[in-house]
Amino acid sequence: MRDTVNNRAGFDRVLMAVAATFLAVSATSAITPVMAQDAAHNNAAELAIDAAVPRPEPANVPPPTVNDFKPDVTASVPDAKVSAPDQTANKPADVATTPVPAATPATANIDAAKPDMAKPDATKPETAKVEPGKVDTKAEPDKSDSAAVAPTAPAAATATPAAPAQEPTKAASNVPAADQPVADKLRDLLGAKSSHYFERKAERAAVEKFYTAHDFAPLWTQGGTLTETAKGVIARLKDAAADGLNPEDYPVPDFAAATDPDARAEADLKLTSSMMDYARQAQSGRMHWSQVSGDISYPEHPVDPSEVLANVTTAKDASAALDGYNPPQKLYRDLKKKLAELRGQGDGPVIQIAEGPTLKFTPSRNKKQPTEVVEDPRVPQLRAKLGITENASDDHYDAKVAEAVRTFQEGAELRPTGILDDKTVNAINSPKRGRQIDTVVVNMERWRWLPRDLGAPSIGDAYVILNIPDYTLKVMQHGATVWTTKVVTGKPGVHATPLLTETMKYITVNPTWNVPPSIVYGEYLPALQQDPTVLERMGLRLERNSDGSVHISQPPGDGNALGRIRFNFPNKFLVYQHDTPDKYLFAKEERAFSHGCMRVQNPDQYASILLNITEPNEHYTPEKIRSMYGSSEVDLKFPTPIPVNITYQTAFVDEAGKLEFRKDIYGRDGLMLSLLRNSKNKDMEAVVAHAQPSYSHPVGNLPTGPSLASDNSSSGPSFFERLFGGSTPAPAPPRPQRRIFTR
Repeated sequence: MRDTVNNRAGFDRVLMAVAATFLAVSATSAITPVMAQDAAHNNAAELAIDAAVPRPEPANVPPPTVNDFKPDVTASVPDAKVSAPDQTANKPADVATTPVPAATPATANIDAAKPDMAKPDATKPETAKVEPGKVDTKAEPDKSDSAAVAPTAPAAATATPAAPAQEPTKAASNVPAADQPVADKLRDLLGAKSSHYFERKAERAAVEKFYTAHDFAPLWTQGGTLTETAKGVIARLKDAAADGLNPEDYPVPDFAAATDPDARAEADLKLTSSMMDYARQAQSGRMHWSQVSGDISYPEHPVDPSEVLANVTTAKDASAALDGYNPPQKLYRDLKKKLAELRGQGDGPVIQIAEGPTLKFTPSRNKKQPTEVVEDPRVPQLRAKLGITENASDDHYDAKVAEAVRTFQEGAELRPTGILDDKTVNAINSPKRGRQIDTVVVNMERWRWLPRDLGAPSIGDAYVILNIPDYTLKVMQHGATVWTTKVVTGKPGVHATPLLTETMKYITVNPTWNVPPSIVYGEYLPALQQDPTVLERMGLRLERNSDGSVHISQPPGDGNALGRIRFNFPNKFLVYQHDTPDKYLFAKEERAFSHGCMRVQNPDQYASILLNITEPNEHYTPEKIRSMYGSSEVDLKFPTPIPVNITYQTAFVDEAGKLEFRKDIYGRDGLMLSLLRNSKNKDMEAVVAHAQPSYSHPVGNLPTGPSLASDNSSSGPSFFERLFGGSTPAPAPPRPQRRIFTR
């Protein structure tokens, strides 16, 4: 009986499950007409979206249990309501990223067999997306086995992940269709032949990165037409001669002849290459200063290739942006104007000065000897040739004409007498005054070696600039000359004054002269062999160092070779500026007499000027400086170091706007012109390694006779320490020897 009851209960449960299944199928059938009616109003786009969304099959519904069966349930479908709004708001990502997969009957059976693996949350977002008016067949919203509702068109649009996958295609479309073939060729060229266009590694890397960031779109054309940026760059490259550069070094490709993608891509890279070459050489020079001599040392200031690309391609005026890499200093800009004037004079009728008698202007010396002014019909032509606009038709060889002739003679490396003789006439008649043009060009080149900022901003851009061929020193501040004086510079050859930029850190009053090793072993020791008392008579001290070498020094005093003041800007050449007891040398026109250091005519004024710039509240005067003269060294340190720029200007424009020429005493101009003219297929920008200055003390026996002031058994301070104080600079790595410079 008990078994019968149990079997009957089991049979009832089976009937109840079948009834529940029938009701679920009936509910789905009731929804279908409603969905069909709504679909009839959908447009083609909505139908396409609906078709792309997987729909759950009735078989996906888990079999109902006894607890799900309710006798009162009918087949009618109540009005759908949006259920669980809070859950929808909290789970937007589930809707967008978790579409409901279409399950097979086998999958349904597995799910039914493993209820613990069911994920009820997966169906809740779909339920939450049912809009008002749509049918929701869920009997109880909180049940995981509710009937799934077919998602509507908006839900399908939200759930589809296809849209984000299209982003890479949109990025590629940034290149206009007309330029895409050129971009493809640029990609190929940069991938396989970039070193063919850009030899320097840094430029090659910058260009590749820049083109890649712009999807390899051409930089200089759009749809095969030159952009305004390209026109500006081309104009600047073609006008390179105005800045003393050679336009042939920056070839401009023929874009008009480039009619296919291959030719356009190649032309694009060639113009980029020429632009990079111009910017680099405009800023740092066509040749590195080490190509000229081992006694030149300026700080490097190369361009940043990435900055050049970004700056020029985004500038409103690409020509001006590219021109900005030329030196900004006023003296450079003045030379540029004079170069244009010199070349302009050669464009008109050629003026030839005829041969004739020597012309000389004799100024009045006293009442008995009046001024002698000769007349000559060639003088008006001479005035025109030399650029004298005042009294252009006057045929008198007066003081103004004589001064113009003297200035010309200096630039032409003739004796500056102011007398018009046959040599001067022949030089003046040289075509287009080519020699002066060459001199201006090499001076513009040397300006590229100098730092862009010559001064110290914190003290009004103050700096010192010394011009070796002009034998002058100037103190500059706020762009104007504060003070100037005469100087004596190094003799041509191994004693030439080096070109450099350093910072003056302090002044020494009553300096001790520590004689450089080059003078000790090149001059004083040989003199001792002739006269053992020579050092004593000169007031010099002779000491032997622990390594067997000797050191010679001179204590402070009026007879000291450095005078009363030394101006210290430590450098590897061991040169400095100082006073001198030999004041008579400042009366000479050419003053190249030193061993490399620079002698200043008025050191007390110079010291007070510099100290007042760095310490304006101390109110230094020349008298205050002279009150410090004595027998002990006094160091006056600058709170802010002052830059010192040693230059070599054989052509410059003075403050009156006149182009001045000076004798090339060290032969720098001739060497640079030769290098520039014969530099084909040679990298003049490469650094040449020179031997560093030698500060060693050769060891040898002293001549018999001289007495030693001291014989140091322990190692004392080095020559560099004696000279400038502080520690000896770290030795440079060994380099191939070429020339050894000692000071």
